[in-house]
Amino acid sequence: MTSSCCLLTNEALSLAVAPLGAEMQYLRTGSGEDLLWHGDTAFWSGRAPVLFPIVGRAVDDLIAVGDHTAAMPQHGFARRQVFALEEQTDTSCLHVLKESPESLVLYPFSFVLQVTHELDGNRLHVTAEVQNTDQRVMPFGFGFHPAFCWPLPKSDQKTHSISLASGGNPNRFGLQDGLLRPQPVAGPFSDGELELHEALFKDGALVFPNGAEPLRYGPPDGPSLEFQFHNLPDLALWRPPGAPFLCIEPWHGTASYLWDGPQIARRPNSIDLQPGVAVQFGYSVTAHV
Repeated sequence: MTSSCCLLTNEALSLAVAPLGAEMQYLRTGSGEDLLWHGDTAFWSGRAPVLFPIVGRAVDDLIAVGDHTAAMPQHGFARRQVFALEEQTDTSCLHVLKESPESLVLYPFSFVLQVTHELDGNRLHVTAEVQNTDQRVMPFGFGFHPAFCWPLPKSDQKTHSISLASGGNPNRFGLQDGLLRPQPVAGPFSDGELELHEALFKDGALVFPNGAEPLRYGPPDGPSLEFQFHNLPDLALWRPPGAPFLCIEPWHGTASYLWDGPQIARRPNSIDLQPGVAVQFGYSVTAHV
């Protein structure tokens, strides 16, 4: 974290957002307890990257738009780009990324990506808008990748769980080398409840296409984080072995299927955005800690 971070605060929460990737650097309670993972490279250097213009891996790490083909890292390039801080108040900030000569080599479109962070009492709102400023239909995927402390503060090391508001049991898709296997399998939820433990993530992330819905994270009888999602139908949960955090990732789009080609438009839940049109995404986290 550097002094160029955008610092937000109210009576319940404090937040720092870096211009690199418009990525949150910390989210803390009013008493200074960390809710967000701090980015120790021993496990994972990320904290809460923004995923654009793809989510997950591409086959052979190559993407294509029509006849244009280029190498594309997992989760796209936005998380490694410096955003411009365009607006800031005590409790909100707006960062903006536009195409550059470097990005056009990878992804041949003009675009505007805006990311807003806002504190509202004990709630964090993160919203994004993607605008197609090109003259062609623009295919892309978008997602958020925030990592929250596991265990949460004041949880007394109690077993944590994910609770889905609907009580449903969404199917998941397995991963092989970061790519989706083609057939869904039964997910690990039971009546909307998933008790979290190390073995769940031995094969990598749990991916639930079209499985995102309001959820609660934390011990059943302790502190918690409550999530709401907007226009982010896909959900992933991820934890590296032994790491003290859990990534709760809402996406619009996923990794490619194992057998698929490089075209972005063919990726699951890809968006085809018309010229001059903008689309919004967002999530909120309410802290009960």
